[in-house]
Amino acid sequence: MQMIIQQFYDKGLAHGSYALIRTGKMVVIDPARDPQAYYDFAAQHDADIVGVIETHPHADFVSSHLEIHKTTGAVIYTSKLTGAEYPHETFDDGDTIQLNDAKLKAINTPGHSPDSICILVEDEDGMETALFTGDTLFVGDVGRPDLRENVGNITAKKEELARQMYHSTRDKLMKLPHHIIVYPAHGPGSLCGKNMSADLQSTIGRELRENYALQLMDELQFVKTLTTDQPFVPKYFGHDVETNKKGAPSFNDSVNAVIKPGQDAVLEKGTLVIDTRPKHDFRNGHVKGAINLQNGDKFETWLGSIVNPDEAFYLIAADEAELDIMIKKAAKIGYEQNIKAAILSPASATEKSAELDLSDFVRHTENYIVVDVRNRNETEEKLIFKSAITIPLPELRERINEIPADKPIVVHCAAGYRSAAALSIISGKIDNVPVYDLEEVVVEIANQRVAV
Repeated sequence: MQMIIQQFYDKGLAHGSYALIRTGKMVVIDPARDPQAYYDFAAQHDADIVGVIETHPHADFVSSHLEIHKTTGAVIYTSKLTGAEYPHETFDDGDTIQLNDAKLKAINTPGHSPDSICILVEDEDGMETALFTGDTLFVGDVGRPDLRENVGNITAKKEELARQMYHSTRDKLMKLPHHIIVYPAHGPGSLCGKNMSADLQSTIGRELRENYALQLMDELQFVKTLTTDQPFVPKYFGHDVETNKKGAPSFNDSVNAVIKPGQDAVLEKGTLVIDTRPKHDFRNGHVKGAINLQNGDKFETWLGSIVNPDEAFYLIAADEAELDIMIKKAAKIGYEQNIKAAILSPASATEKSAELDLSDFVRHTENYIVVDVRNRNETEEKLIFKSAITIPLPELRERINEIPADKPIVVHCAAGYRSAAALSIISGKIDNVPVYDLEEVVVEIANQRVAV
């Protein structure tokens, strides 16, 4: 019977974790915050979880490695460079984990972080078959080098980490046999890289042929390529590195500790409100100053991009079932501890959003302030409205004073999610002029008729 390899993929965070089973023993690699899926998989295959491997302290999600250790007794393995503050065994170049007659070998691959490792699998026949690459090598990309300049046990400038990535790929990974299957920790949509393929696994041979970062170039060119055009860094990334270095509290205990006072709760003035209802419900009645972050595929990323990791907030959802879902989504990035209370839409939700007269906007665009909240790379590629003020959504709360309040304000993005959030942020701070959302369909209409 061959080794079982199972990928668990969280689309919301574009995160892939893994379980490896060999003759009744199971190892988990880079587990998500909620460990239940790994317990269920182990039980399904009558296996004991004996190990948890962290390829590095993750920035974009909170890991359950410490909880799995406390629940099952599994040994946590991580590089000695991590400076882990939880019980662990170091796992670095030359170290192996015996999984019955199979073997897991550590390879130190600094680049995304100084403490990154990859795990090479040697099967029961002594054949090297699989490589778990963490955030070092993705399908079509390599890990960004700019997340550890100020956090973690070891900090390093992005240029230095990019140089390390050059050597990790050239001196180690690119020398492996071409048939080896590559299992990365992230897929498309993750902010840990900039060019990931839609595929969630690959081979060393395919990456040598197709991955831009593995093509022939000198170190200087590689560093320049890797440090250019990386996506924005959400506010929560540094916080999660530190959380994962220590180990997070139990998922269920932490989620169940969130207070649910009921709809008649009186909200404390000055505390942020995150309303996760659909934008049309929000616009028909919301708490003054609330931010509309709708439940969607990327809720966790936007929550951690707009809300600071030390900032308390009320969480609002459409019904009790939805409220539980949103608390768990917040917990995936460690933000459940920021929730002051989780409630359904309260009686004070009476603010309504203004509706745009599209025909007037199209005819008299000069009478409006247009705010484009797309990411910087999107606005640099093409401005839909030449006169638009460009402020990426993650920066909007801090830069709102850059928006003039002498004309009606129209906000837009690309598909409507970000503009809904931006509308709520701006209208919560600017109330002497109306604030409108140019929704995705409307953008296309306006784009055909307004000079760009």
